[in-house]
Amino acid sequence: MILTDTEIGDLLGPAGLRLVERVPGKVQLPPLPKYVSPASARPEHGRFDSEPDEAADLDAPDFADKVNAGWHRMAMEYGLLDDQREFLLAVGRARLGEDPDDEPYEVWFRVQLLDEWDLVGSEVDLLRSGFATLFTDRFVPEFTVASLDGRMMMQTTVWGNGTLSSIVIRP
Repeated sequence: MILTDTEIGDLLGPAGLRLVERVPGKVQLPPLPKYVSPASARPEHGRFDSEPDEAADLDAPDFADKVNAGWHRMAMEYGLLDDQREFLLAVGRARLGEDPDDEPYEVWFRVQLLDEWDLVGSEVDLLRSGFATLFTDRFVPEFTVASLDGRMMMQTTVWGNGTLSSIVIRP
């Protein structure tokens, strides 16, 4: 079943995200060399990593608080939010009930970060990591966001060592 934008907005609400609009067409992102993903980018590509103490062990009791705090610090420091606290959020087509093989594989939404938000503790399925479900039943987020001006993108991602952190690409 394909989700409507109203349903998507309702699903994002518990995380403290207000859906502004679906973004039609292509989204401008910081350029990366061919075959280089944000996770494989290097400092010379404009990659910035979370502080070491912000990497959260998936089994840690303070997991949600740590991930939220690290994400917010990086969002503020690297300019994710505009004056209305809006930014872009990518959601995989499969999560929307659409054909996951359709290109582009992600649909972008303009969202607003509300005063009360919790990207991790809210356990919003649209933000859930598909990869982490292979080794834990715990809710683990994994998602990509970008600034409206296309100058930066940020990924919150699960690493092979069982931790989660955020990285920024801002050349």
